Amino acid sequence: MAERSTAAVDVADNSGETLAAKADEATTDGTAEAQDSAATEPQDTDDGLHRSESPLPAPDLHSGHKLARRYRLEECVTRLDGFSSWRAVDEKLRRAVGVHVLPADHPRARSVLAAARSAALLGDPRFVQVLDAVEEDDLVYVVHEWLPDAVELTALLASGPMEAHDAYQLVSQVSQAMAAAHREGLAHLRLTPGAVLRSSTGQYRIRGLAVNAALRGITSDGPQRADTEAIGALLYAALTHRWPYETDAYGLSGLPKGVGLLAPDQVRAGVHRGLSEIAMRALANDGATASRQEKPCTTPDELAKAVAAMPRIRPPEPAFTAPPEYQRTTYQQGTYRRPPSSPGIATTAPVAVPPPPLQSRTGKALKWAVSALLIAALGLGSWQLAEKLIGRADNSGTDSTQTPPPSRDNKPPVQPKPLRIDSASEFMPSGSGISQKDAPKAVDGNSGTAWITPRYVGYANFGNLPPRKDGSGVIVDLGSVRDIRGLKIKMFRGGQKAEVLAADPNASVPSSLADFPQHLTKLETVGSELKQTLDKPVRARFVLVHITELPSDGTSDGYRGGISEISVLG
Repeated sequence: MAERSTAAVDVADNSGETLAAKADEATTDGTAEAQDSAATEPQDTDDGLHRSESPLPAPDLHSGHKLARRYRLEECVTRLDGFSSWRAVDEKLRRAVGVHVLPADHPRARSVLAAARSAALLGDPRFVQVLDAVEEDDLVYVVHEWLPDAVELTALLASGPMEAHDAYQLVSQVSQAMAAAHREGLAHLRLTPGAVLRSSTGQYRIRGLAVNAALRGITSDGPQRADTEAIGALLYAALTHRWPYETDAYGLSGLPKGVGLLAPDQVRAGVHRGLSEIAMRALANDGATASRQEKPCTTPDELAKAVAAMPRIRPPEPAFTAPPEYQRTTYQQGTYRRPPSSPGIATTAPVAVPPPPLQSRTGKALKWAVSALLIAALGLGSWQLAEKLIGRADNSGTDSTQTPPPSRDNKPPVQPKPLRIDSASEFMPSGSGISQKDAPKAVDGNSGTAWITPRYVGYANFGNLPPRKDGSGVIVDLGSVRDIRGLKIKMFRGGQKAEVLAADPNASVPSSLADFPQHLTKLETVGSELKQTLDKPVRARFVLVHITELPSDGTSDGYRGGISEISVLG
């Protein structure tokens, strides 16, 4: 009977963000596994990492083979050390995935399953997520996300060294992500250029957390030190386009033998001094020392704090191309239709100058006619205006003493009252939620409780993550179709960009933005409270408080928001 990780299955059921069409695209996400495996190890044999050999061959599988009658194998990208890695298609959720497969009797099978299940429980979007970890039919396989639009760091470095801002983003994001992983007791131990991907939005994501090392039988006596030095090697390569060891690796040339570890600003001119020192502090190991004798960084958390203490490096200014110099034409130079002069003969023929406009006899008559029409029109308009003003004064004088009787139809305006809310749920357009269980707190009548988002790093639009491209929020169910006359919403924090939408009266289970066509408020940045009185009632059962951007949480790069209380008036 198959063993299956419950946490991994939950991740798989809630992350259907990639269409089936992407499964057939050729991407760098899969080929990177083969390049990563064939590349030279970044450290020497005495780096504290222990590697076990695997005598078993990889499972004999082929394209078209199905695992669990769900994952169809498409292309083998790695086959070594008794396991194979594949690009596959999840036919249930219609998306591309990656799969690692090895025999159930493989000596590393248990450690691979344990590593995959631990990584699946982390749930950090900065890591490529583990979706499934299964032992079935004498096979153990691990299913993970496939990122068609991501480019691995190996390909980025192939074109040369990075700009200082790009290198800063690399070391900042990777060190913060690994610090979070180590706080949960997880290490990578195979943090190579092939394990770091950059998405189309500029966010770096790390794949193979704990799993890559388990597949290859790699362990370490100092996992934090090993991952920190690996991050330093990535930064060194980004700054210099050289690998910081004597061996060539990952398409990069190593350092000259016998000279030791040189600082990046000594290898290549123009390297940012602060980033050069950060790289040396992360690589300070086995006799190497950081420049200026700063304390070496021995954990990802220390490295992340050192990077955060640096002055922020701004992106380069866009290059401005000057417009071409203005060219005078021959007509503007006064030679248009001028006959060419003979050599040696000066031509002084006068150029005929046309008379000024409207100076001829016809022109003068036209000017007088237009002037007369304008004077007549002005006089007629003044006479009509005076007649209207006199008539209005007469009417006001005769009617001023007459007061119209009160009409029985003039009823006092209806004061909106709060409508009963049946339930509240989280808006999940991609199928994956962020704080589903806290959605009812936004309608419990207690402003001290709230639906609150997690903390997102780097971007106000929910971390610029693909699953959150349509934002998030809370959907309120009124129980039946009601007349909505106003809204009163207390936000968890001011500065959120939000709007309020209503579903069609016939909607039953609205789940996407297209299901909420009625705009009750416009999309704008709101304060701590959002109030709106509608000119005319709107009939709807479901109301969405939609948030697209979050305010700062008080840190330099963190964003967080939420909703404290929702009141729908009718």
